[in-house]
Amino acid sequence: MQEAAISMMYDHELEKAIHTLQSGGTILFPTDTIWGVGCDACNASAVEKVYEVKERDRSKPFILLVDSVDMLKQYVHHVHPKIETLIAYHERPMTVIYDRAKNLPANAISEDGSVGIRIPHDDYCRYLIRSFGKPLVATSANISNEPFPNNFTAVSERLKKRVDFIVSHRQQEQQLNDPSVIVKLSKKGDLEFLRE
Repeated sequence: MQEAAISMMYDHELEKAIHTLQSGGTILFPTDTIWGVGCDACNASAVEKVYEVKERDRSKPFILLVDSVDMLKQYVHHVHPKIETLIAYHERPMTVIYDRAKNLPANAISEDGSVGIRIPHDDYCRYLIRSFGKPLVATSANISNEPFPNNFTAVSERLKKRVDFIVSHRQQEQQLNDPSVIVKLSKKGDLEFLRE
């Protein structure tokens, strides 16, 4: 779907979602995998809210979403050419663990400084991120230790009441979606699939 078409269809809703993100709020939104709880990944207070919404252990960092390799490079110290190639050609949604994050608050990354980031395959999701101009936290839309939702109807009412804004796009879909593949580049330069 072209950005102009997405813009015409969703401008009013995107405006509300972006206003919520800019205000440090949380959103419930569809990603290229499962429904997620999101916020401004550069705002430590907003990230803290997502931990509270999910009742999540602070030692378990979130996956972040960016709209492009250009945006990705603003938040990690190095993107190996092997990873750039993988991003370009991998057909399934793929989260990559990068060793050294930058320009992100401490509560948005792991204690060892690493960060998991994905460029979503979904046009709407990328357009939302591009319009906002910064990475989004994107963690599964469930309370910690409860099953992740395969679609919007599986998101619990308890969680829906805790977020500041719910995106209406793709709420009617019944398709069952799965989380992303997770991959990391080893110190030897080999690709390690942590979740397939």
